[in-house]
Amino acid sequence: MKKIFLLLFICCVAACTKDIEKNKTYVYDINNVSVTQQGNTKDVAKTTTEFISIAYADLFNTTISNSKLVEISTAYASFGDKKLIEDRIIRQLLADTNVIIPTAAAMRNNIPLFITQSYGRFFNRTPIDFEKNYLNGVIQNDTSITPAMMYYSFMTSNEYRYY
Repeated sequence: MKKIFLLLFICCVAACTKDIEKNKTYVYDINNVSVTQQGNTKDVAKTTTEFISIAYADLFNTTISNSKLVEISTAYASFGDKKLIEDRIIRQLLADTNVIIPTAAAMRNNIPLFITQSYGRFFNRTPIDFEKNYLNGVIQNDTSITPAMMYYSFMTSNEYRYY
């Protein structure tokens, strides 16, 4: 019986020892990855004239008349808070009866298409998957959101102000 316990003890001690491999090193290679985000490469601000002209063209699909451009540019230049005046200009343009905006029904019938077209229209790029999923959820979950509200949010964003 003592021999069995001794044999069992030796087996347990031998089983619990750690195998040590000498001079063995593990190397984990990590590849450098450059991560960029679409839309962040825009670093040139639009001039006042460009901002007004592009905003008008984005909403009306036509060029702005010279007299209208001078009128809006004068209001823009005479105001100290540029973000506030840009907000007012965008609101005024969106309130015009001739603005070309899809209906709420058209937006809700194909939300992914609306999002993709809006990004192309206002940011000259396609949205990344996160942007698509986020905006799709926002529009689906809130029935009070209109295309004009979405256009307003695109046009008053920092990305819209830059090339």
